[in-house]
Amino acid sequence: MLKKIVTGLVLCGSLLFGADLSCEENIKTIYKDLGIENKLEYSTFFKAIQGYNRIEDKKAGYITIIDFSKPSNEERFFVIDLENKKVDFSTYVTHGKNSGLGTAVKFSNNPNSYQSSLGFYLTKNTYEGSNGYSLRLLGLEPGINSNAMDRNIVVHGADYATKEFMDKYGFLGRSLGCPAIPEEISKEVIDYIKGGTVLYINGNDETYYAKSKYVQL
Repeated sequence: MLKKIVTGLVLCGSLLFGADLSCEENIKTIYKDLGIENKLEYSTFFKAIQGYNRIEDKKAGYITIIDFSKPSNEERFFVIDLENKKVDFSTYVTHGKNSGLGTAVKFSNNPNSYQSSLGFYLTKNTYEGSNGYSLRLLGLEPGINSNAMDRNIVVHGADYATKEFMDKYGFLGRSLGCPAIPEEISKEVIDYIKGGTVLYINGNDETYYAKSKYVQL
């Protein structure tokens, strides 16, 4: 038994340099190296990686985590380079106007709900729309976010997603369900994460975990 345990620990350690994300010790090490303990809880990061590992058709090496368990006057949009263990972007992001005022407390997959949807997505193509340069999101979870395309849930820039807006009103503006980010960095962020990377939206909703095939508590 001891031999098996030791072998497992050696294997876990030897794969650390290749960012083996199936090993929890490696996940903890990456989280520590990211230096975001004051911005993103480990439990949220772990759930994101748990789902990331279960998604096959992805552009590997990067993950975007949106943490709607936090209020909108805090940074809660994180683009993480898993290979190099660094946070490439950390910024503000809006939630849907019917999800709550300062904090998102309600979530929906329904058209015209104007609420945010939790769970895992793959980033797709970009386009120029009514909100400017935007990034389509493919919801991967039936009944949770699978209507994202039909609802036009996209990443885009917005003047109500800025620190200036937050400083004036105490919270960010709200969208029709899209995760909108500050306009001044939106194109750079969109071009960085487009084309099949994983995006995970976390929130305080226990019903999500009962339905999700990607996250198991």
